[in-house]
Amino acid sequence: MPKKKIVARLSPIHGNGVFADELIRKGERIVRYKGEVRTHAQVDEAYADIDENGHTFLFTLNDDYVIDANVDGNVARWINHSCAPNCEAVQEENTKGKPHKDKVFIEAIRDIQPGEELTYNYGIVLAERHTAKLKKIWGCKCGAKKCTGTMLQPKK
Repeated sequence: MPKKKIVARLSPIHGNGVFADELIRKGERIVRYKGEVRTHAQVDEAYADIDENGHTFLFTLNDDYVIDANVDGNVARWINHSCAPNCEAVQEENTKGKPHKDKVFIEAIRDIQPGEELTYNYGIVLAERHTAKLKKIWGCKCGAKKCTGTMLQPKK
């Protein structure tokens, strides 16, 4: 994976963000999303008593596992959501069929200029009804012209 210079710093979108220090070309793999790989049940148990607040370092890896970047996470956990992203999360399945070894990489979907913040669509899907309260909790502050106002994805 090519090493691209990226840096975390305060973001105008939310909290910390990740910014390009040099030109990143469309299609380039920028960083792997790292953290402790846990089962969904382990994550549910660990965070059951914490009220949802729209801030998460959990990345669903597959049907069985979640990457918990609260534990051993790297700079990728600071990449913010946007309704008009310049990156995407690409999941890579383990070739030996071991789902706990699957990986997630952040790749550029267009050229990203030095100083530009890296963003991707979190694609958050909730089973429950998208109430006004949940939409507020998962509110989007990306500032895109066509911002949906929420990180929640439409129900299918």
